Amino acid sequence: MNALLLDGKKLASDSEIDIKNQVESLVKSGIYPTLATILVGSDPASETYVKMKRNTCARVGMKSIAVELSGSTTTEELIKQIDILNNDRNVHGILLQHPVPDQIDERACFNKIAINKDVDGVTCLGFGNMAMGLDAYGSCTPAGIIRLIESYNIDIEGLNAVVVGRSPILGKPMAMMLLNKNATVTICHSRTKNIESIIKNADLIVGAVGIPKFIKKNWIKENSIVIDAGYHPEKCGDIDLEGIEKIASAFTPVPGGVGPMTINTLILQTLQSALKSAKD
Repeated sequence: MNALLLDGKKLASDSEIDIKNQVESLVKSGIYPTLATILVGSDPASETYVKMKRNTCARVGMKSIAVELSGSTTTEELIKQIDILNNDRNVHGILLQHPVPDQIDERACFNKIAINKDVDGVTCLGFGNMAMGLDAYGSCTPAGIIRLIESYNIDIEGLNAVVVGRSPILGKPMAMMLLNKNATVTICHSRTKNIESIIKNADLIVGAVGIPKFIKKNWIKENSIVIDAGYHPEKCGDIDLEGIEKIASAFTPVPGGVGPMTINTLILQTLQSALKSAKD
């Protein structure tokens, strides 16, 4: 059996063409879609991620504003900066790069982002609206996963889905998005008892626990859909994918699966915010 490879890199590339065309139309009408990125401190990985996001903006003709703050920034100082961006009508999306230094209340700062500019899907209000099926920008990685699944016309209604991970911007919203698509959802994590037996019953599994190859290949049942949302310096994800094409019906590669869809979803949601502002 040869499993279907869910090619996030190709879908993101195709999506960029459409986004670029829409951005060009907006610019002609006098609206320049703009994403503001906030980087606090000098974490090398965070600097790389922000650079990738800004480069993607440039490829599609979107404007990006880089706000770089020192590692000694306080919660109050960061909130003031977010307020400035909230009140700037020319900014359509705000990204606060995670993680921030320990002295900052990250959750308070996330929640300060205006709901109409929460294109990264990090606020509690945005999560609540999404979970209740109301209009909201979803957290980018799980929203990108849903887009990837749907692009291959995979029907997840009624499937037994297992999400391994419970982070506020990946595991939890992923579970809610799958539930909203009528899957039956179980959330597991690193402390779940008998996790192997739970995963063995999954029709769809999402690895989002943040531990390299935490989910073993022999835990995965035949013909399941395997989504690996992890990426580690060892160039592997959260699932042991060696030989997975002989087990699963569909799977995401690492790299080239979920990762490209995360950034693409951020850019797409910034465009959607700009389109909404054009109507106001």
